[in-house]
Amino acid sequence: MRIDDFPGGRVLFADDDGPPLSTEGDAVDLLGEAFGAEAEVIAIPVGRFDPAFFDLSTRLAGHFAQKLVNYRVRLVVLGDVSAFEASSSALRDWIRESNTGSQVWFVRDEATLAARLAG
Repeated sequence: MRIDDFPGGRVLFADDDGPPLSTEGDAVDLLGEAFGAEAEVIAIPVGRFDPAFFDLSTRLAGHFAQKLVNYRVRLVVLGDVSAFEASSSALRDWIRESNTGSQVWFVRDEATLAARLAG
């Protein structure tokens, strides 16, 4: 994991490699890392998520995101989610709605994240 400071917040970037993430327990582990690093944002590459995360019927995404939001830590899903969006209108709607808010964002790259954080 790495930490970067951006205007608008300190970001904990999860590694590209590692076990798939999807459960509330995974979110709690990341929260511990974020609190230790004094990070307000956790950015996770799309490839780190268990594919079931993007199947909203499993409720994994909702529980994962809610755990972070409850502790006022923003979740950023970093990378191209278009393949998942193509197979689910519900996911596409959730992504669109999330991106209008301030707690859960889906962004293509770090430059887009930096711009969003800067305001």
